Amino acid sequence: MKIGPLEAGQVIEHPGWGLPALRGRLVELSARGASATLTASVELVIEAQREAEPVAWIMGPHGSFYPPDVAESGVDLAALVIIRVPDLTGATRSAERLLRSGAFGLIVIDLGPAPAEIPIAHQGRLVTLAQAHDAAVVCITEKSAESGSIGSLVSLRAEALRLRSPGGFELTLRVIKDKRRGPGFQRTVRARGPAGL
Repeated sequence: MKIGPLEAGQVIEHPGWGLPALRGRLVELSARGASATLTASVELVIEAQREAEPVAWIMGPHGSFYPPDVAESGVDLAALVIIRVPDLTGATRSAERLLRSGAFGLIVIDLGPAPAEIPIAHQGRLVTLAQAHDAAVVCITEKSAESGSIGSLVSLRAEALRLRSPGGFELTLRVIKDKRRGPGFQRTVRARGPAGL
């Protein structure tokens, strides 16, 4: 299920989340079941586009990107590079090429059901390029918080969940690993689902 746009005034700013906090980092955003990973990722895309930062969305064969919902959320699809790749290697190589250009402020890699781990060589290149070009690399995975991360070089890992509430949904983002600030940050915002939900 896709979640629609956040209601005006509902976003709570925090120094541990948002594009400025994620620049130069490899980030994993994961959840299983009632997930809000797409909503949290789209929120970052909107933030980047407001700052006139080019954004790329890379998805594997099991990616769940749905353009109508994303556009309704406020993303400018005409300004979003969307790349479909056949596998993990294609996703990481595409991200590396985009980062090397120095043109992108945010790269989202929608991995779907996550691989056990991204090879360390790919992680190292992604982190080095993200730091060199002041960009954020956010990997979306489908797994529980108890599962291991996609790699040891992941600087921040967060779980994004949704719960139905009167008049919409509550989306909770919980940081479970943060090499800069430590885990424990959590925020909950109100959102509404797409029309008809």
